Amino acid sequence: MKQIDTDIVNRVNALRKALHRHNHLYYVLDNPEVSDAEYDRMMRELTALEEAWPKLYDPDSPTSRVGAPPLSEFETIAHSIPMLSLGNAFADSEIIDFDRRVRKILRTVDKILYTVEPKLDGLAVELVYENGKLIAASTRGDGINGEVITANVRTIRSVPLLLQDTGKRNIPLRLEVRGEVFISHEGFRCLNEEQLSQKLPPFANPRNAAAGSLRQLDSSITAKRPLEIFFYGVGDEFTDLELKSHWETLQTLQELGLRINPLIRPEVTIEEAVDYYKELEGKRHLLPYDIDGMVIKVDNLSLQAKLATTSRSPRWAIAYKFKAMQETTRVLNIDVQVGRTGVLTPVAHLQPVSVGGAMVKRATLHNEDEIGRKDIRIGDTVLVQRAGDVIPEVVKVIESKRTGLEKTFRMPLNCPVCGSTVIRAKGETATRCINSTCLAQLKERIKHFSSKGAFDIDGLGDKLVEQLVDKGMLASYADIFHLDEVKIQGLERMGAISAEKLVLAIEKSKNIKFSRFLYALGIRHVGEHVAKILAEEFKSLDNLLAATKEQIEAVEGVGSVIAESVVNFFKQNTNREVISRIFDSNVCILFQTHEKEKTLENKVFVLTGTLEDLTRDQAKEMIEAAGGKVSGSVSRKTDYLVAGSSPGSKLDMAKALGVEIIDQAAFLKMLSLPKPQ
Repeated sequence: MKQIDTDIVNRVNALRKALHRHNHLYYVLDNPEVSDAEYDRMMRELTALEEAWPKLYDPDSPTSRVGAPPLSEFETIAHSIPMLSLGNAFADSEIIDFDRRVRKILRTVDKILYTVEPKLDGLAVELVYENGKLIAASTRGDGINGEVITANVRTIRSVPLLLQDTGKRNIPLRLEVRGEVFISHEGFRCLNEEQLSQKLPPFANPRNAAAGSLRQLDSSITAKRPLEIFFYGVGDEFTDLELKSHWETLQTLQELGLRINPLIRPEVTIEEAVDYYKELEGKRHLLPYDIDGMVIKVDNLSLQAKLATTSRSPRWAIAYKFKAMQETTRVLNIDVQVGRTGVLTPVAHLQPVSVGGAMVKRATLHNEDEIGRKDIRIGDTVLVQRAGDVIPEVVKVIESKRTGLEKTFRMPLNCPVCGSTVIRAKGETATRCINSTCLAQLKERIKHFSSKGAFDIDGLGDKLVEQLVDKGMLASYADIFHLDEVKIQGLERMGAISAEKLVLAIEKSKNIKFSRFLYALGIRHVGEHVAKILAEEFKSLDNLLAATKEQIEAVEGVGSVIAESVVNFFKQNTNREVISRIFDSNVCILFQTHEKEKTLENKVFVLTGTLEDLTRDQAKEMIEAAGGKVSGSVSRKTDYLVAGSSPGSKLDMAKALGVEIIDQAAFLKMLSLPKPQ
């Protein structure tokens, strides 16, 4: 097989890392930093590279995932069928190509009929009804598992708590229905008026307001928000209703009391779909809510089944996105932010301007080359775009507006945080601060170390890390395991209960999988995927430390650049000392020697309550590594309920269904593992 060029491997890894980060910023934090257009460009480039080089396949790639992981504050639930994202199109020719692909897969020259519907700019959710009653609701989350928001969804007045029995159809025994939660323009205006009357900051746009409202831990707050919903499809198919088309499915949902969008059009040809897209785009500003495109779906359900899905999106549907919304504004200043690896990123501070309903004040300029290519200067009038109606980017400079007073930006010769000399390596676009003690880097390294894919320390958020570093309580990530509960209580917004929870979360995190430990160290070029490859190949930290650059480079999917980075990282005495201090704190790496034994093949587990020594993610990893499956809800298909302290309603359901209930000790014994020390 042809050897894959190192530059291609590095580019794929860089794209994956960037997209994972942007997924987290967009879907979890509601704080995106790049435009939809830039995100789509990176996703398309990554998809093309992976298709050209199948050997680079990685199940954890952003192309096989949707969004990002669920928020830790909420219980999670598994979707019976993944909530996939849609492929995007931006031109008529791409829609025609989509139709051509559909007919090619189906091996037909006949016209395919589609159902088209507005693409709402809100938050996707899944609701589960059993015997006509709403029993659960969740966000899309990472597409596989969502955040449980049942109490919040129950406050939405357009969500029926009981399905309607019109006599036309039997109410299904179980119905998983999917919809989009949003806030109308009028509701958004009233909400911001209420915010201002209480001297609270207004929301930036309806989508962020809807997302924030659904993620309230106190459902009484959600009840005061003007949330609405339109339903657009189902998860698991109706098992007791015979439906032949997507349009018939939507009509059935409507008969059951579930609201569907009145602008949906059924049974149109691809040419008619393109015409309707133009009609919708023309009236988007007249609608009482935001839409950012149109969704086109093959109407016939049997054809949908034949078309199936890729790992990321269905082959039978596509989103035709509207053109980006643009405004002009001025660049007031350009400053520089320092990241975890020391990369200096220039950021434009803009004269505030409303773009598509959101106030835009800042835009990332990526790097020095990007600024030079676009010739962006301080004082310039620029065209700002919110591609996909979500996030800003500087598209270009309006040179005709120049007065001659504009100032050319130059990357600083010294780090703006620590004052150390910065460098730019030959062949790289990034300028870096190489001072390993730089506080800006330290803060970002600690944030990375405690993040979801690493030690996953619940409660150690960005603002708390900033405080801990500024006050000298954290000088390296090893110091996390020595935080004093009493001193933490003295920090801003940290009371006794919060401090106690944080210390407990830190203690729980001490049992960690080898791949997550490697990822947590923040070794340059070692993302989650590479960390898993290294962990699988070398089995233990001692083996990896003893490996030569040539041995590491020989591992498929690694290459010379990554190998050199790993060797150099472990060569540094300061890094070894920090790792030694981590282990002195009783951190235990869970080496998965049993991983291929598949002792739990096809067994279905549900987790509830708080386990003594394991996080849910750790328990889930152990189950899946042994061949088992983890579900978010108890059913007759559940084999075991693993119950920790303070279990929820899942325990009652398990008892009612006769599901075997086990504690952590029995669970670990089942895996032939000792209790973590």
